[in-house]
Amino acid sequence: MKYTRSQLFIDGRWHTPSTSDRITVISPTTEEPVGSAPDSTPTDVDAAVSAARRALRAPEWSALEPAERADILRRFADALDRRRNDTAAIVTDENGMPAAIALAAEGSGPVATLRYYADLTEKTPVETPRIAANGRSTTIVRREPIGVVAAIIPWNFPQSLTMFKLAPALASGSTVVLKPAPETVLDAFQLADAAEEAGLPEGVLNIVTGGREIGSYLVAHPEVNKVAFTGSTAAGRVIGETCGRLLRPVTLELGGKSAAIILDDADLVSVARGLSWASLLNNGQTCHLSSRILAPRCRYRETVDAVAHLASTLVVGDPADPATRVGPLVSERQRRSVEAYIDTGKREGATVAAGGGRPKHLDRGWFVEPTVFADLDNSATVAREEIFGPVLTVLPYDDLDDAVAIANDSEYGLGGTVWTSDPDKGLDLARRIETGSVGVNFFDLDIGAPFGGVKASGLGRELGPEGLDAYVRTKSMYTR
Repeated sequence: MKYTRSQLFIDGRWHTPSTSDRITVISPTTEEPVGSAPDSTPTDVDAAVSAARRALRAPEWSALEPAERADILRRFADALDRRRNDTAAIVTDENGMPAAIALAAEGSGPVATLRYYADLTEKTPVETPRIAANGRSTTIVRREPIGVVAAIIPWNFPQSLTMFKLAPALASGSTVVLKPAPETVLDAFQLADAAEEAGLPEGVLNIVTGGREIGSYLVAHPEVNKVAFTGSTAAGRVIGETCGRLLRPVTLELGGKSAAIILDDADLVSVARGLSWASLLNNGQTCHLSSRILAPRCRYRETVDAVAHLASTLVVGDPADPATRVGPLVSERQRRSVEAYIDTGKREGATVAAGGGRPKHLDRGWFVEPTVFADLDNSATVAREEIFGPVLTVLPYDDLDDAVAIANDSEYGLGGTVWTSDPDKGLDLARRIETGSVGVNFFDLDIGAPFGGVKASGLGRELGPEGLDAYVRTKSMYTR
């Protein structure tokens, strides 16, 4: 196997796990083992949380000024930057992410996020005086770290989504216990190596491994102050219930079923090019993707043909090949799930405009053809449920009011796009969509702006100053 780890990273050092059990990571491309790492037990989680609690109070971390923390974050970023190529390659081996995407999102992206929060914490005052509402006194509002953070990471963008949580948590002065997904456990050790090289104080970052049971134990741990989770809406509801009972702050970035609204003035060649990223990024395994394509009835067939042409011409194959645009799904179980949705779409009367099966030129790996459904309405299962694979549904609308109604007729509200030759008109339409983020003629997250969902897509925001605020508690000190 290419990657083998034997210890956990706890309290700033390599820690022998309390069990001999191992997590084996299977390549979705070759269906062969690619690496293994130790499994964790509740005993290991207890050790990690205790280390994070000690670090939270230790002067080596708690007494640092924001500029000093920023310097540590920049050293951490530099250490990760030196590993970016190796980290991206590990992620590609673990989850099938095409190499070009992995280098940007998993290699360079986390480095940029760390540096952004280093700059932000350096510029954000710890204390801000305010004249009291009565005008006769002053209130000093103090920002303090929220405490020990449990960060639960999914497998689709493991490094990027780790840093959405880790960077602002560290910038706030909090400490972190990180649990990666079992499917992508290996790349998390790159973070540990970089943290060790950068000289993060002991216990500031701790990494434990395991599945749902360990995640549940960590979420409910009595010494955890906040939970940050990205994953399915079903899992998010369970975590939210636990945190609600414990009166524990929680950030939940969950599922999506976003809409791409194509206006009648849009250039379909440009739209198709943009949808290759906005609707099919990372093999369709991206939470904010515009997987419902809404087209005006007057251009419906033209749009179906354009989207089908896109899907049928994307290069499907080995994700390590720079030419590949669509790699395999993360696991055999995920492929079964996606194929079940494809069967459901066919059974409910959809026209399969492209794909619908497995690529004939690939005899191994968990691949599914990019698939486009037509001739359904928004009540169809494939138009309502998150599939998390390369499956798109093209739906017709009558006018812009109808398009907005269809876009908003979803339990989710995470992303979305509008495609038009008139950006002002697109922005006006974007304002009417019930969602946490909308792109006009493209979609790309901005680390300087908040990201998150409404409705069943989650609670709270990550990225931007709002992402830092999520790891801060405020104290008001009244003075005369």
